[in-house]
Amino acid sequence: MDIGFHYKFMKIKILNVLIDNIDIEQVLALLKEGVVVTPNVDHLMILQKDEYFYRIYKNTDYILCDSKIVQIASFFLKTPIKYKISGSDFFPEFCRYHKRNSGIKIFLLGSADGVAKKAARRINAWIGRPIIVGSISPSFGFEKNDKECSDILHEINISGASVLAIGVGAPKQEKWIAKYKQKMPNIKIFLAIGATIDFQAGVIKRSPSWISNIGFEWLYRLFCDPKRLWKRYLINDFPFFFLILKQKLGLYKNPWK
Repeated sequence: MDIGFHYKFMKIKILNVLIDNIDIEQVLALLKEGVVVTPNVDHLMILQKDEYFYRIYKNTDYILCDSKIVQIASFFLKTPIKYKISGSDFFPEFCRYHKRNSGIKIFLLGSADGVAKKAARRINAWIGRPIIVGSISPSFGFEKNDKECSDILHEINISGASVLAIGVGAPKQEKWIAKYKQKMPNIKIFLAIGATIDFQAGVIKRSPSWISNIGFEWLYRLFCDPKRLWKRYLINDFPFFFLILKQKLGLYKNPWK
């Protein structure tokens, strides 16, 4: 049996999501088309409250674990997710993997004004070719502006891109892909990558790897941006642990079934 095919269908249930138990090399080898999302604790909590977001996840091609805490929870449930693949790790590896593949051309959508362009310049420089062929940093609330969305679609469609990497936060980025996917006929791969564009541009610093490896990247980010993140991490996401305990005891129920 082809090991790539085998791994593609190994999925681990965490609350109401089936996460692919697959390593980054297997994803890169398998990924020819489709949508990639990278859930963390915050995504999993939104999935308990937002049915439309849940339906999008149900129809997503690759669901990769973007959280050491989620990975630890999987071990607690005795169904271990062996691989943590954050969007901020996956995206540069995707670029590196396709360094010499001229068929892969990426459009960046996200971040504050000018940041996506800065990320594009830096990525193209270290890859050694113009793998990023276009970039837009949309306005705040752009997803509600039909004219701006139409303009963005036009720029994507004329760019020659075959990949869209969108980093505008969850669930906005996943919902935007779901709404407009059919209007981007040349895009074969959709990557929902959160803050990755900021990291690639160098405007936000990632936590040291040792902090990420012990599950405290969230604490590092909270320390760096407490005003924006305190409610997410300390209030919205805290019930995750109670829900995991319910799953362990066989008491968790998917709110959308």
